[in-house]
Amino acid sequence: MKIYLARELQEANKNNAEDNRTLLLKNGVLMVNIIGSPGSGKTALLEQTLKALNNKYRIGVIEGDLYTAEDAKRLEQRAYQVLQINTEGSCHLEANYIGHLLNQNNSSLLSADIIFIENIGNLVCPAEFDLGEDVRVSVLSVTEGNDKPRKYPLAFKVSDATLITKTDLLPYCDFNLDLTLRDMQKINDSSEVIPISIKTGEGLKNWCQWLEKQLDIKKKRHVCS
Repeated sequence: MKIYLARELQEANKNNAEDNRTLLLKNGVLMVNIIGSPGSGKTALLEQTLKALNNKYRIGVIEGDLYTAEDAKRLEQRAYQVLQINTEGSCHLEANYIGHLLNQNNSSLLSADIIFIENIGNLVCPAEFDLGEDVRVSVLSVTEGNDKPRKYPLAFKVSDATLITKTDLLPYCDFNLDLTLRDMQKINDSSEVIPISIKTGEGLKNWCQWLEKQLDIKKKRHVCS
């Protein structure tokens, strides 16, 4: 019974994700699902990304958290629109949550160029749920250690890019960047890996260029659809 119910839930989520994907394509909006552990630097990454790109693009943000809207408040000054989802216990977002926000009458998300989803801080459950995003990005900080890609391979296997954050702390952490890059290559050799530091700005340009490339691909698909 439990297995049957889980399959039903996954099938429903898959259908909802496809509905979201169709809606986003119709409107030419790029949606980016960001996953990573608590404290990996997801919100700080979004702050700097918005600072770098919000003069060029309309950027919406969906903030996922168990409780509070603290991260959303950090981003409100720079984003086109920020919407909060509090799951109050669930360890991941689901496609129907996103679909509800996209279809709200008072939502301006479908007028954005890019929508970022900051998923619940977790490397397990968010990797298993498609939200209808165009690209998925995993965030791994050097303070978490080298073993995370090996312990949680699915999170990195399903990601189109992985950002290795807080590289300014490399001299102070027992983190072997070369080893992690080799592990990432074994898990997903098509994923873009970008070392990045919000403090120094290292890698931010490469990250923004990668995003703009994904947006260009989405706009071309929108024109052809």
